[in-house]
Formats: sequence, structure tokens, C-alpha cells
Amino acid sequence: MRADPPGDENTTPFELMTLLRRLNVELDRFVEGFAVGHALHRTDLNAVVVIMDAARQDRPLSPGALGAQLNLSAPATTALLNRLEQAGHIERSRSTTDRRKVELSLHEQAVTLAGSFFAPLARQLSAVLERFSEEERALIRRFLTESTEATMRAREESTGPGGRESAPAPPPAG
Repeated sequence: MRADPPGDENTTPFELMTLLRRLNVELDRFVEGFAVGHALHRTDLNAVVVIMDAARQDRPLSPGALGAQLNLSAPATTALLNRLEQAGHIERSRSTTDRRKVELSLHEQAVTLAGSFFAPLARQLSAVLERFSEEERALIRRFLTESTEATMRAREESTGPGGRESAPAPPPAG
């Protein structure tokens, strides 16, 4: 257990939201460095993460499910997958249980490449988390889970079901 720095006992929700924004910006900057260094679009990198998460959960992922998670149209998803496949990051293969279905997987080299780049971030964040007690980490987990769910609800509230923003109406002809 660690001692709280002076002043931590009265942290306001606004201060915490400001800190979350700062963390988000720093994480984006870190990820952007990887994307630029490996000629990947940000959406490409997001797709790799979604595919990796599905594999970790031993859950098959179809191109349609990937597109839905990334809020992409079918043509945009196809273009994304073509880029990732040509770069040697992913593979599309027929399902072993239903040959009509296509499943996505990462090539081992993509996992190794991402792992080597993100290892310093994982080490640094793990060191921070180790300084918290088990109870504090459980609270952090609850906060992050509920915050993610709140963000998803806010996105749907502002963009409608499915998350796509509708294009603004064109100005009246004049």
C-alpha cells in the first residue's frame, strides 16, 4: 500500500477527467509513433488491436464484426484488410466450422512487432500498477470498466445507434 500525496483526498471529478484526457493524449501520441514508424493508418492499428483482443479471448472475428467494431462501411473494411494483408500483418481464412465464413488472424510477426514496441509502455504501466494494493487495483478496474461503458453510451447518445455520425445537411441552394 502506498501513502497518498498531500491533497489527493479532495480530488474532484473534474480533476480526474482532466487527468484522463492527459493520459488519453499521451497514449495517442505513443500509439501514433508506432503507426507512423510502421506506415500504418490509425484505423489499421485499431484493427490490429481488435483482432489481437479477439484472439486472446479465443473468439473468431469476421470482417463484418471488425467493421462494426471500428464503425467502418463494408468497402472501407475491405480496403483496411487489404492493406493489412499486403503488409503481412493479418490473414483471412475460412472458418473450420463453417467454410462460408471468413475469420481474421494476426501473423506472428505482427504480434512480435507490436509486442517489442509496446513492451516499454507495458513495463512502465505495470510498475505503476504494482504500487497499488489489490483492493486499489480492483477499484481502478471498476472505474475503467464503468468509464468505458459511459463513453460508449455517450457516443451512442451523440451519434445514434451504431455510432456513425450523420453528415451535416448541405446549406440551402441560393
